[in-house]
Amino acid sequence: MQSGRIVFNSLWFAWAACLAAAMALGTGGGHGSSGATAARMGSSVALVAAGWLAFGRWRSTAAGWFAACIALGMTLGSIGDFFNAGLLDFVPLAEPVLGGIIAFALGHIAYITGFVSLAKRAGLTNLRTIFSAVFAWQLVGLVGWYFVVAEGTEARALVWPALPYSLLLAGTAGITSGLALQDRRLIWPALGGALFLASDLILAFELFRGSFAHQTECVWLMYGPGQMLIVFSTIIATAMLRRTIAMDLVKNSV
Repeated sequence: MQSGRIVFNSLWFAWAACLAAAMALGTGGGHGSSGATAARMGSSVALVAAGWLAFGRWRSTAAGWFAACIALGMTLGSIGDFFNAGLLDFVPLAEPVLGGIIAFALGHIAYITGFVSLAKRAGLTNLRTIFSAVFAWQLVGLVGWYFVVAEGTEARALVWPALPYSLLLAGTAGITSGLALQDRRLIWPALGGALFLASDLILAFELFRGSFAHQTECVWLMYGPGQMLIVFSTIIATAMLRRTIAMDLVKNSV
């Protein structure tokens, strides 16, 4: 148990170090050749490792399904990162950016599935609160899509595919916010969902309206911590389900 905690903490520091290095190195030139890109991909991979480590540690407990969903979501998110960095150009797609959109969308479906399962396990079943939060964030996603994407002048073929994608990301922020309103410990993954949506709107600004100075750093200053807060929410989930997990561990040891 102690060794697992040490590795988990080490992965957090690895993530933070990689992200800090990426900020220091700047956007660099090209995709896979720049040190900044390598550092960003390193931070993403560190979170994937943390997610699967958490799953391996808690897979036979009440938190196992939640941990699996979070690990899968982060893995898909990392694939999206590699698409966006231009490192998966060999995949035949009519629009290369679609690879990232599809990967991130599937990842958020996994995140939402995980948090819904956590809500059931933890008894956070106030549907009015959850639906109100989801509705509010859907409005945020719709308004963001309209002003950033629909009103843009570039990449017009992706305008409508971007709408359900934006609403899906807003759904993650909505679900996590709805749960955080019932249990304050979940404020951190709720913040993570909000940061993820904000980073995506900045990324969309570049795609549909044109890039601006330090745009990549702005995206990753929100996206990186957002993903981290979602991935490390497994720790919060295990605290919320501590009694059930303890009983599961006893049963598994018999």
